[in-house]
Amino acid sequence: MKKVLRPSDKRVRAKYLIEQYVIPIVRACSVVGLSRSMWYYQSKRDDSEVIDKLTELAEAYPTRGFDEYYYKIRREGLKWNRKRVLRVYRDMKLSLRRKHKKRLIKRIKQPLETPSTLNECWSMDFMSDALIDGRKLRVLNVIDDCNREAIAIDAGLSYPARAVVETLENLKEEIGTPQYVRCDNGPEFISRTFMNWCTKNHIEIKYTQPGKPMQNGYIERFNRFFREDILDAYYFNDIHQLQRISDNWREDYNFNHPHKSWATNHLKNTCPGLMKNLNSSSNLT
Repeated sequence: MKKVLRPSDKRVRAKYLIEQYVIPIVRACSVVGLSRSMWYYQSKRDDSEVIDKLTELAEAYPTRGFDEYYYKIRREGLKWNRKRVLRVYRDMKLSLRRKHKKRLIKRIKQPLETPSTLNECWSMDFMSDALIDGRKLRVLNVIDDCNREAIAIDAGLSYPARAVVETLENLKEEIGTPQYVRCDNGPEFISRTFMNWCTKNHIEIKYTQPGKPMQNGYIERFNRFFREDILDAYYFNDIHQLQRISDNWREDYNFNHPHKSWATNHLKNTCPGLMKNLNSSSNLT
């Protein structure tokens, strides 16, 4: 079946001939079968409002079709002609099937502050690696933001929200629960299982904004140390081996690692005069 070109398509082809072969406009229009009046014609219509409205509807209802969009437009009292809206709809290529992701609730930026007491804020994050046989594994890291103590490093071949709740339940029996937790928008942390557990235990969830990992900077810094010292340093035959090495490393990290938060608090308690001099010198610089 022979395809019939629209005038807009013929203008594109005529423009190509003029630019590439440097031929007169009359000759180019004759080759593609376009009248000279159509070549010089400039449309005066403005479809910007229709485009904006269809864009808004496509973002809000990505799986709907033209009829649904047009009915919503008419319900809002907009008297645009159906043919006009359909033409713009096709020019925007909205008739093609569009892939869409699950949309997240817009997150508000939460300030990264150092808590003054233990169990005020916990930071959590996942890390990924693989065993020597190629099986994927995941590691859940949990630290206390006050003193940067690693309170949990749990590994598993899979780590669903149910396993996250089990880890937090164990910590609850051991040291209690925090006032709030800081985490990203991973599927385990936005699941109903995790959110219901936090609500039940009166824990506020502070989500970071998507694509902003440094809003959870304490756990990101901890992850770097764990990656360098454990995940990148060893090959693991199984999960138990990784868990055993991680437990030993966590004990060394908590008791022998020179945390800046611990050093600052220690100086405040033991050498208040030194801290005063350091603060004054930093203000001068």
